[in-house]
Amino acid sequence: MVRQGELVDEQLLDQAADRLRRAEHVCVLTGAGVSAESGVPTFRGAHGLWKGFRAEQLATPEAFASDPPLVWKFYNWRRELLADVRPNPGHTALARMETILPRFDLITQNVDGLHQAAGSRNVIELHGNLWHVRCVACSYQRQVVGEKLPAEPRCPHCGDWLRPGVVWFGELLPTDALDAARRATDACDVMLVVGTSAVVQPAALMADWARQHGAAVIEINPEATPLSSRATICLPGASGQVLPRLLDRLQPRADSPGTG
Repeated sequence: MVRQGELVDEQLLDQAADRLRRAEHVCVLTGAGVSAESGVPTFRGAHGLWKGFRAEQLATPEAFASDPPLVWKFYNWRRELLADVRPNPGHTALARMETILPRFDLITQNVDGLHQAAGSRNVIELHGNLWHVRCVACSYQRQVVGEKLPAEPRCPHCGDWLRPGVVWFGELLPTDALDAARRATDACDVMLVVGTSAVVQPAALMADWARQHGAAVIEINPEATPLSSRATICLPGASGQVLPRLLDRLQPRADSPGTG
């Protein structure tokens, strides 16, 4: 395995591209590292604070029940941060791969919508989306991409609180998203695991679900993770650098004229 800090070996890139090129179904799992390259804060670690609060203290049903305006201040601030954030080359490369490869599912733990902004269409959002709101009391929900919400958003149908359409700590993942992710990982030939530490459950299990069905697992991450020792190929580096290099190796096959 290439050690941390070394450039990705060209041979490893060729091997990974060959796996992708021969695949009938590619599944991708992305995490916070992909968005961090666009400047999206991860809200984890020593500097993951907002007004003295950690995200884990505010992103809970209990926090919202106790102080909805405070929680909404945090989420409106997060949405303001995202207003000027753009997809990076890693997002763009994945969107392009979707148009090249026969079948392509993108599972993400991120809630910023940057994959869709880059052009990805078949996106499974495990943790919801910051640009989505839903009522805590009735069935009302809608997308609010780019909109500036009131400081204390209320449901236009019943008047109760709207909440961010994300999965909070202590909540279950949406059943439809989890089922779709399981179907994708069970059916794929190759799974790309990109910019995630592979420790948050159940996403951390998804590469193993794919491996159990015979899929090759390609990991792209600047640092080794618990998955690295089980991955078929490890490509150390930032996704915004590695993914475009993989894409370059795929495009000649897709863009070359047919032989007739």
